[in-house]
Amino acid sequence: MKGEILRALRESGDYVSGESLSKELGTSRVSIWKHIHRLEQDGYTVEASPKGYRLLSSPDLLIPCEFPGLEQRIHHFREIGSTMDAARKLAEGGVEQGTIIVAESQSHGRGRLSKEWLSPEGGIYFTVVLRPKISPIYAPRMNLMASVAVATTIRRLFGLKAELKWPNDVLIEGRKVCGILAEMHAEVDAVHFINLGIGVNANAYVSQQEKKATSLKEQLGREVCRKEFFRSVLMELQERQALLTKADLVEEWKSLSATLNRDVRIVAPGEEIIGQAVDIDSGGALIIKGKDGSLRTAIAGDCIHLT
Repeated sequence: MKGEILRALRESGDYVSGESLSKELGTSRVSIWKHIHRLEQDGYTVEASPKGYRLLSSPDLLIPCEFPGLEQRIHHFREIGSTMDAARKLAEGGVEQGTIIVAESQSHGRGRLSKEWLSPEGGIYFTVVLRPKISPIYAPRMNLMASVAVATTIRRLFGLKAELKWPNDVLIEGRKVCGILAEMHAEVDAVHFINLGIGVNANAYVSQQEKKATSLKEQLGREVCRKEFFRSVLMELQERQALLTKADLVEEWKSLSATLNRDVRIVAPGEEIIGQAVDIDSGGALIIKGKDGSLRTAIAGDCIHLT
């Protein structure tokens, strides 16, 4: 109902009477008043007068009523420990494909390899529960798909040269603006669910805490509309899921890569690989050429750009 009221107020751009809202939405004027009061509690500024209601301003919050058609799928939190942890509980409980957990901040944001992801207010932190009908061998491509979706959105909306660092980071001018984490529950021949977590440094200053990080705000010198960015990334993810088993996804990742053709050091449990990143295979593993000309494959690990 809040979403429908917002739509009506925005389409009008002027005062809308409580009576016309109640008739249009099939509810009482008292119910309209209560929902407008809840919108005000969420941070919306609504002017009330004898002429009716008029929307003056909206907060840049990622709340369900801002995303028509997705309201029932979005679970929004002002603060949460980790959207990944919440998503796991919901996925294990059987929530549907495309369920989204989003938070304005996280107290224990999770990155890869048990690292913490700083999650102050102003960022975009969400996890999508996916139930793709694919073989588990294609699951590593989730990171490729998500990183391509984020980088493409940044380029299209802001004109910034977002690039991809293997296996799952998005960079701007060599500094991390987005991290991605995918967790899978599967059997040998079937994927039950994959939780895809994405953290974007949007309107927060993060370089003071993380020297190798940046944010969209720091790059542009202004704040961005997080709602527009969030909506755009979700659309990109939806469109690209059909490419999970296609070669096109790998080629698109390569075209945006900041890792290929560079000297790298891959640090993985029990091994370290140094050489030139020359390619990724169909599963998203990085192929490194050593000084002796031998080729080695890194399936996972920290990637450090040496040149």
